[in-house]
Formats: sequence, structure tokens, C-alpha cells
Amino acid sequence: MSEQTTQANGITLCHEEFGAADAPPLVLIMGLAAPMTWWDDDFCEQLAARGFRVIRFDNRDAGRSQRMSGRVDVVRAYLLRAAPYSLADMADDTAGLLEALGVEQAHVVGASLGGMIAQTLAIRHPGRVRSLTSIMSTTGSRLIGHPSPRAAASMLAPQPRGREEYVELLVKTFRLIGSPGYPFDEKRMRERAERTYDRGVNPGGAARQLAAILSTRDRTAALRRLTVPALVIHGARDPLVNVSGGRATARALRADLDVVPGMGHDLPEPVWPRVLDGIERVAAKA
Repeated sequence: MSEQTTQANGITLCHEEFGAADAPPLVLIMGLAAPMTWWDDDFCEQLAARGFRVIRFDNRDAGRSQRMSGRVDVVRAYLLRAAPYSLADMADDTAGLLEALGVEQAHVVGASLGGMIAQTLAIRHPGRVRSLTSIMSTTGSRLIGHPSPRAAASMLAPQPRGREEYVELLVKTFRLIGSPGYPFDEKRMRERAERTYDRGVNPGGAARQLAAILSTRDRTAALRRLTVPALVIHGARDPLVNVSGGRATARALRADLDVVPGMGHDLPEPVWPRVLDGIERVAAKA
């Protein structure tokens, strides 16, 4: 299915589907400032080949979904928990999209910020979530999951001016936060960056999404109350969200934990079979 736009939770979301319309639905939620196309087409097609109706979408303030408004002060967001919108709002977006698409329940997979949204969706809308897979994410506790100093600095780098600067910055960033145990595929990353820029980038949206992360409260107690089948996947060498975040998430959810050696804060193609197997395995538990 080609990209479409749908009204959900009072805003416009851009989404796309892979697989049979009558297959079990599975929704993919991507991370900070990342459009849905960061779930690679081939990854989505392989999930669909395993028998899922795969739904990916641009979060608010990313890609071709609705751009929001509001200025951000990251210090105020962290100290006063003040932000233009919250992770709860973004989780409600996901629930609204599923409702608009006629999906009563879905398997939910989120990466990084997307994992935080997926967790919040399961807390706020437990009836919508058949299984939960949280990848390279954390619980919201400020005691765990800390980035390395270099990774943290990369998130606060000056915004690039123009397509060429954007592509170079994204390549540089993923050289830093990507998976040191696997070869860096610069050609693939440049193609991703070019496609992302051409679909539309939104620096203000990235800041607002970051504020939503910084202003969130610890979800640990709420996660402990969930009974949904769950899986946590985390890179052993993730410099952006330390693996302690994944371990804490798995403890709170009483979930299976897969710590992937050599994996950083990305999903290199060689780990796809392991990730896809895990998603399929936890979905089968539901």
C-alpha cells in the first residue's frame, strides 16, 4: 500500500502498510526525529512474509505527519517536566491510528523513542496491545539508560543547513551511535539520509519530541502491572541508551531479554533475522 494520511487523535498521520489486509496487525513505531522509512522497506517486507499486516507511520512532528507548534527549553523540560506534548499524547496518536484503520488489537514494536511510546501505549490502552517488543529503549527512570558524553553531545549538535549538510551529519551520527560489532554501511546510510531529507525534516519537531522524552516520568511501576507478552531487545554496546535501560525494562515487564553482542543504537541488517525471530516468537505467545 502506498503512503496515506489519516486523521487520528485530532491530528494527521502519514502511514503505510505491508502484507495481507487480513493478517494479524503489527504496528512499528520509530524513534526521535525519525520517519517511518527508518523501518527499512526490506525489514517490513520480511515481517509481512512472516504473516503480519505491517503498519508503519510517521510520528507527529516527523516525516509527512502533522507538524506541531511550541518552543522548547530542554532545561525546563527536564527540571519542570514541561513540554509542548507528552509521550502519552504520542501513544494516543498510535491508538487513534489503529482505531481509524479498524484495528482492534495489534502487536506493537517500538525502537528508542518508539519503544517509550509503545510502553506508554500498553499502559494507557492495554486492550489495543497483543504483544509488546521494546527495542533499544528504557523505562523513563533517570537512574538508568544514560548516553555516553559523546552520544549526548551528538543529539545537541547544531542543525544542518541544506540537504548535503543533513546527509553528512546523519552519517557522522550513526558512525558514532551505530553498531561497532558490524561493518558500517555508509552507502545505505547515505541513501537513508537522502530519502529522509527529501520526505521532509523538521528540526523544531525533533526538539519537541526530545522535550517529550525529557519531561516523562518513570514508567517502571506501571510496566510492572502489565500482563502483555513482551520482549526487550537491546544492543550490548548502545552508546545512546545504555543497556541498563533495556535490562530495567525487561525486569519491569517480566519480559524475555535479548542483549545483542556488538549492536549499538541501530538495527544493522545482519541482526534482522534475530530481531524478526524475536518479534514472531513473542507474537506467538499472544
